[in-house]
Amino acid sequence: MSVLEMTVGVPVKKKMEHFGAALQAAMEGGAITPYFGIGFANMAQFGDVFTPKRWELVEALKASGPLSIYALAKHLERHYRNVHKDVSALMEWMVIEKDASGHVFVPWDEIDVRLPLNRDAA
Repeated sequence: MSVLEMTVGVPVKKKMEHFGAALQAAMEGGAITPYFGIGFANMAQFGDVFTPKRWELVEALKASGPLSIYALAKHLERHYRNVHKDVSALMEWMVIEKDASGHVFVPWDEIDVRLPLNRDAA
C-alpha cells in the first residue's frame, strides 16, 4: 500500500532524525521502508494548499481513475481554468501525478494527515 504522509507543525529536527535513521540503515545494508511525506509549518499553510475544492478533486480523481484535466473539470462541474490551477498545485505537492498520455491520477492508496497536538512528543 502506498501512503503519503502529511504532517503539520512537526519540527525539522524530527524529520531529520527520521532521515538519519533511514540513512544509517541503508549504510549498514539493512532494509529500508519507503517513506513519502510532506510537511507544513502550520495549519494556515496546510489550509492554503488543501482547500475543500482540492480535497474534492483528489477524492473524485481517486474514485474515477486517470482523467484528462478537461474530463476532470466536466466531472466536477467546474471551470477548466480553476481545475487546471488546482491540478498544478496538487502536482507540486506530490498528491497527484500525470501519466504518459497526459491524464492525471492519484498514485496513493492513502493520504495520512497528522497534526501532533503535543509538539514536544511529535
